[in-house]
Amino acid sequence: MQSDRQLEVTFTSGRSGSGPATWGQQKIWNVVSSLGNDAARYNVTGGSPVSPGITLARADEIFRSLLHLHDSLRTRLHLGDDGQLTQVVHASGAIPVLSRQTAEDDVTENAYALYHELQGRTFDCANEWPLRIGLIEAGGLVRYVIFSMPHTASDGWGLRNLLADFVDLLGSVPKAREDLMQPLEEAAFQLSDRGRRRDAAARRSMLDKLAQGPVCLFPAYAGQPPAPKFPNACLHSPALALALDWIAADLAVTPSSVLLAAASASAGRITGVRDALFQVVVSNRFLPGLATGVNVVANEGFFFLPDIDKDFADVIRRAFGATLSTQRHAYYDKLTLDREIEQRRSAGEAVADYSCVINDTRGLMPILNLEKASPEPLSEAVARTVLTWPVEFEPRTYTTFALGAGDARGALELSMTADSALVPKPDMERFLYGIEDLVVTQALALGAP
Repeated sequence: MQSDRQLEVTFTSGRSGSGPATWGQQKIWNVVSSLGNDAARYNVTGGSPVSPGITLARADEIFRSLLHLHDSLRTRLHLGDDGQLTQVVHASGAIPVLSRQTAEDDVTENAYALYHELQGRTFDCANEWPLRIGLIEAGGLVRYVIFSMPHTASDGWGLRNLLADFVDLLGSVPKAREDLMQPLEEAAFQLSDRGRRRDAAARRSMLDKLAQGPVCLFPAYAGQPPAPKFPNACLHSPALALALDWIAADLAVTPSSVLLAAASASAGRITGVRDALFQVVVSNRFLPGLATGVNVVANEGFFFLPDIDKDFADVIRRAFGATLSTQRHAYYDKLTLDREIEQRRSAGEAVADYSCVINDTRGLMPILNLEKASPEPLSEAVARTVLTWPVEFEPRTYTTFALGAGDARGALELSMTADSALVPKPDMERFLYGIEDLVVTQALALGAP
């Protein structure tokens, strides 16, 4: 048996103020404001077990500390009549808390269920608080905590930081964190001379890549109108989780660069296009004060990799350098970049196709402590790969495909949503299995068992 009750955690005397939105807030607002109920897909949600459990009063105390620590949890966004987005930080209010009481043997099962319930609810970012809290109570104690936020309040890295702060506060008294750069402070930096120089340098680098990249990444069906629905394919691969880490360690590169190399080469196998250009989501937590904050600073950088039909080990090594370039030049004002790209198009200049997006969130969305892939021979792990087609989405503007890499139970999961008019379902399947084949084959060549 289970029962729910609606609670709230109040906060008072917090910092307050208002000012222009940050680049990250503005970018995500533009994305989700047109999606309606589909905007819930962009929520960031994660959970943490509480062992051996704490009282509800102690949980309330910790939540209040978190609300005072991170301004983004008390911030609402407002779109003015002039089209400008403003962030307003509130000093007081009450955050909704849904508590689910259950038997001790059912804590984990109910935590998963509550996670999905909170993840699936949209936020009204102008009129609602950007945080919902879920609790699983058993035996009179809180045993699991789940936080859900709209993407305008935080990205996956920010969610990880929020959960880390929660765990820290479980065992210590609240402490001041003067090192944090709050969103209003970040917006001020972006308007400063230093911030504008950084923005300009990033946009120059990205425009240079657009001048070099291919004008069409999937030319076979170019010019077709978008499909009425965009299918979603999900590849659940224990082998890919094992092989990525093996290659990264052997070649002294990052797992993300291995994945990007494989996505580039797999796309090239299908299309015959010899160069790759993807939008890749970058954390952007390089400025002092942003590394441990709960905020939205992730943005897409342009990943450009030529000659993807070469030896795959060489492609991986070059992908590592291209990944570093992408990360270095991903902190910028997207609205200004969009205007500059349109100006180039209007002037008749060639602009590369950047309609393919890759977002690697492994390790960043801590969904109830998923176990990692267990060591086993790759040949056995490959036999357990499963491809499913779980859902279809409404068409996305200027999107050929969006590929996400995430953690799953004992596996790596690739989720691909694509315009099937440009990438038919058989090609989606070939692309995903091609990534796995490239990575597993390379790992075996390097001596993986």
